[in-house]
Amino acid sequence: MSLTKMSPLLKAAEEGGYAVGSFSVANMEMVLGIIKALEETNSPAIIQIAEVRLKQSPLEIIGPLMVAAAENAKVPVAVHFDHGKTKDKIKQALDIGFTSVMFDGSHLPLEDNCVQTLDINKLAKEYGADCEGEIGCVGGSEDGSEDIAVNCTSPSQAVEFAKYTGVDALAVAIGNAHGNYKQAPKLRFDILEDISKNVSAPLVLHGGTGILPDDFRKCISLGIRKINIATATFDSVQANVAMKYESKAINGYYDLQAAEVEGAYKNAMKHIEIFGCAGKA
Repeated sequence: MSLTKMSPLLKAAEEGGYAVGSFSVANMEMVLGIIKALEETNSPAIIQIAEVRLKQSPLEIIGPLMVAAAENAKVPVAVHFDHGKTKDKIKQALDIGFTSVMFDGSHLPLEDNCVQTLDINKLAKEYGADCEGEIGCVGGSEDGSEDIAVNCTSPSQAVEFAKYTGVDALAVAIGNAHGNYKQAPKLRFDILEDISKNVSAPLVLHGGTGILPDDFRKCISLGIRKINIATATFDSVQANVAMKYESKAINGYYDLQAAEVEGAYKNAMKHIEIFGCAGKA
């Protein structure tokens, strides 16, 4: 139980035919709400933070908090550094005790992405940690500041990338995007199926906010084993706080704190049911 690596969670998900939720956090309240949902449902999961979010939540502060929460959880929880852009920050996360890191070289030419991801994977292994890579370009951006177009993953390049880098998990682009969708995305299940048949590494779906439950389930049936949820958590926390203020249920700071915890908890509970990971801890 408690703090674990990403790879055993994804291996168990592959054997059980479900997906593990990878929930982005920004503060202690979100961590508490997600852990509460995991423990109540006996679910394994990953908590993560992306490099682009560190200006609001400094890694040296939020990181040890995330690791401590995982260590004290009653279910297995991995701690993941998402969308790492710089080796220095990735190394800092590993020094803090994160059990997996992602290098996002999806914007690079394939050869450069392969070389730099392999370098980060070697670094992660020095710490006994796992590494996630990405090929193809997931739309949007982690902080909503850029409207990046989707560039679906080439199945043949995915095979080449996975073989060269040896990553423990591979994020693919199949029409998914970060942030809130303007309309429900049309996912390329054909591309996902092709990749899944030819790549042994567990597959990761980014941009989970706004994907329909049935589409999530179909992705899982086609090999997605890790699903990232970020914007939905932030939106749920904000909406729950607003609702509590409107109903005059907040009468001081600790009521505000409880509303944030509850918002993160509600969102985690919703996705745990969809992903089929309840009772799998």
